Amino acid sequence: MEKLITLDEFIIQGQKVTPGATGELSKLLRDIGVAAKIVNRDLNKAGLVKNILGDAGSVNIQGESVKKLDIFANDILIQYLKHSGECCGVASEEEDTFISFHTEPQCHSAKYLVLFDPLDGSSNIEYNAPVGTIFSIYKRISPAGTPCTEEDFLQAGDQQVAAGYVVYGTSTMLVYTTGDGVNGFTLDSAIGEFCLSHPNLKTPERGKIYSINQGNYNLFEEGVQKYIDYCQSIENKKPYTLRYIGSMVGDFHRNLLKGGIFIYPLNNRDKKAKLRLMYECNPLAFIQEQAGGSASTGKIRVLDVQPTELHERIPIFIGSKDNVEDVLSHL
Repeated sequence: MEKLITLDEFIIQGQKVTPGATGELSKLLRDIGVAAKIVNRDLNKAGLVKNILGDAGSVNIQGESVKKLDIFANDILIQYLKHSGECCGVASEEEDTFISFHTEPQCHSAKYLVLFDPLDGSSNIEYNAPVGTIFSIYKRISPAGTPCTEEDFLQAGDQQVAAGYVVYGTSTMLVYTTGDGVNGFTLDSAIGEFCLSHPNLKTPERGKIYSINQGNYNLFEEGVQKYIDYCQSIENKKPYTLRYIGSMVGDFHRNLLKGGIFIYPLNNRDKKAKLRLMYECNPLAFIQEQAGGSASTGKIRVLDVQPTELHERIPIFIGSKDNVEDVLSHL
């Protein structure tokens, strides 16, 4: 029987062969993995335990209704990152602004910061559809030992040192990159460990799946409409398959493995985008590129966008390289 490689073992092995590695990033990644196990445990209780489903009765800074499990996942991640000792501060989709850990003695010299969406697609929880956690890690710009600043968080995506996501579905998977390829780990509930299941993930250069909220067709710009028409037409020899879950992590994960494209364009009525650059688009774009794919705003590479605010939103076209080139040619 082939020996299972756990997430901890894999991270430690990578640390040993990385010149100059000091272990701080490794510990931070392991702590995120532990927090994900806690979130997974309580998600599995949804429907059995009273008062953990439904709205929390508040809205976040984006004006969206907050779910009770959003708050739970957010609090768990903050708690574990604060006590890791390797994180100087965090920014979350559920928080109005960033949180500095400079008053915590164990974080005084920490050089990393983490941005995250604690529970992407949380509106799906009550229907047992996939949801996920997305995270992004940067090195701070400000001096260690001082409070982190907004400038530390407003770095372009190409400055990420690591990014990943956890998808909670029929199985729970953690997928991450440190800029040297993408690896996926499946949670073995029998031993309570994430185990390497998808080494060196590569996405197909072209896929036959397109993921978009097609009900908004009339609100899309003409180029996006033309691409959808192309996906459905005999001009395309064999029409593509529409798959849309309503959880970016769920759609992204499937397309990463099978090939295809995920699209969330501007709303042409009010010229507004929905997805957050810092918490969703940057980390997934980093993973997509590391797996051989591509991610664009429709105008420039996602990882080249210079953010101006923590909760900035952008349109995104992300997936297999050939599919992204196809849709850009229609734009």
